[in-house]
Amino acid sequence: MVTRKEQKDKRRNEILEAGLDLFIRRGYASTKISDIAKQVGMSVGLLFHYFESKEKLYEELIKNGVTGPMRIMTDSDIEPIVFFETTAKLILGSLKSDAAFPKYFVLMNQAYYNESAPQSVKDMLKGFDIYTPTSHLIKKGQANGTIKEGNSYALAIAYWCAIQGIAEQMAMTPEYPCPEGEWIVDILRR
Repeated sequence: MVTRKEQKDKRRNEILEAGLDLFIRRGYASTKISDIAKQVGMSVGLLFHYFESKEKLYEELIKNGVTGPMRIMTDSDIEPIVFFETTAKLILGSLKSDAAFPKYFVLMNQAYYNESAPQSVKDMLKGFDIYTPTSHLIKKGQANGTIKEGNSYALAIAYWCAIQGIAEQMAMTPEYPCPEGEWIVDILRR
């Protein structure tokens, strides 16, 4: 039997997915809370029991988009090339298996350039830096001979931008074949 909490969590996730879809298609400013409520089949009043405003819903989506990538950067003891192989495989696998996952890449990219984004979101994004910890791992891999020579920060950009581009393509055309993780790692491999 489904508990009340499980039902509420399921409904909350439906709202997040509808918000994610509408925000990436219409943008933050053009998405109305009533559009989100309509997409999930509930009244605006009921939606406010889950999120007190459109801003809070958007903040939650951005927080999800920030914490995922930063969480994978916490294991610094792993061999760098293994980290990049594992990460690429995990991300590209998720792009194929979870329809919402690639949309987060689109959302985060849009949020960076969105002048109408709430200040709270802009503040969250200021602290989001995946390139610096990645460049440290690349330097470690360069020192042990598994990662090619070159500017470590530029290599970090190449790695993450390849993943970003693939994710955005998968969000727009999920029926297209997804590249292999090894192809992305070859950007770095010595």
